[in-house]
Amino acid sequence: MPDTTTTIYSELPDDDTLGGRLSRARENARMSAPQLARRIGVQENTLEAWERDRDQPRGNRLSMVAGVLNVSLPWLLHGIGKGPATEKRTEFVPQLSQQLDQLKRLHRQTADLIGRLERDITRAAS
Repeated sequence: MPDTTTTIYSELPDDDTLGGRLSRARENARMSAPQLARRIGVQENTLEAWERDRDQPRGNRLSMVAGVLNVSLPWLLHGIGKGPATEKRTEFVPQLSQQLDQLKRLHRQTADLIGRLERDITRAAS
């Protein structure tokens, strides 16, 4: 019988840095840096230093950040466990497909108009 148990170590870790994971989680939560800084009670330049891996938050701030961004503390620290939700990305796929189809139609229409314009110019020049 296959093992159906899952632990935080069952998945491949996120190899990004703490700052990179923090930045991605913030963006996934659709928060600006100033918004997150205000929510956790730090200066914006402090948050920027964390996201650029120039400094690291203390434990109490890390816990606060994880809670605000809805990620697990182990994921934020080490890239294992619950990271940013990916469901939001998949809901955009149908919308993006529709936009791509519309763009292709517009591209074909533009090509048709260019062809007509070239023919009209050739006729006018003759």
